[in-house]
Amino acid sequence: MKHLLYWSVQVLGPIWRFFRNRGFSALLMRAAGVQDDLGRRGERVARRYLSKQGWRIIAARSQELLGELDLVAVDQGTIVFVEVKTRRSFRAGSPAEAVDVRKQLQLARLALVYLKRHRLLGYPVRFDVLGLTWPKDSHRPKIDHIRSAFTSSLIQQLWG
Repeated sequence: MKHLLYWSVQVLGPIWRFFRNRGFSALLMRAAGVQDDLGRRGERVARRYLSKQGWRIIAARSQELLGELDLVAVDQGTIVFVEVKTRRSFRAGSPAEAVDVRKQLQLARLALVYLKRHRLLGYPVRFDVLGLTWPKDSHRPKIDHIRSAFTSSLIQQLWG
């Protein structure tokens, strides 16, 4: 029994940290060799766009156990969690429409984990959605920035 406990701590500990720091979904996508070039290009454009607005980007593609936060930024003392959605066309709806109630709840949970992990629970928080429509024949996307796109009861409970 002692050997089993020793083995589990020595061997499984680093494996657990590896998965915890990267998130399961990202690992599965990497293992399958799937790369979302359009999404990555959209996130790069979003970072540049927000930096030009005077925002400070503090995290990009932050991997948490429950998923990934696209961008975490600071805008005038407010921590902003930015979900970036990039589409080729409006055929499936606007990019921002992809952030439905289920996705909002997931983002709120991820934000709470991020805030706790980085000891930022006392700061004001906001959720923005940056929708990029990038047709194949265009060199630049159309950017739709929705500030305070949604609120979360999980986050609101922290401030009373």
